[in-house]
Amino acid sequence: MRIAIVGVCCSGKTTLAEGLRARGFDAYTVAQEHSGIKRLWRKKDPDVLIMLDAALSTVKKRCAVPWGEERLAAQRERLKDAKENAHLFISTDLLSKEEVVSKVLEFISLRFG
Repeated sequence: MRIAIVGVCCSGKTTLAEGLRARGFDAYTVAQEHSGIKRLWRKKDPDVLIMLDAALSTVKKRCAVPWGEERLAAQRERLKDAKENAHLFISTDLLSKEEVVSKVLEFISLRFG
């Protein structure tokens, strides 16, 4: 199963992909938030598309970013097509790394048995 992960900067994409790969999944991140190509996430034809999101306050706690809400809004705009097509959307603000992985594993189990 090929799992693509998109999301705003510092939302947990890399951490989630690593957690899923450690459990045997073909999971990878897509830097859709930086791309003007609206459907970049479709390039590898994923079976599952997961979108992660985080508030600016969370992003700033996780990473030293010099930008503000305008940049975050631009990232979300670039992710609009992915969000509309995502099988699962997770706001990671209040979740631990393990909780995010668990939510994805639960979704996969329920959806694909």
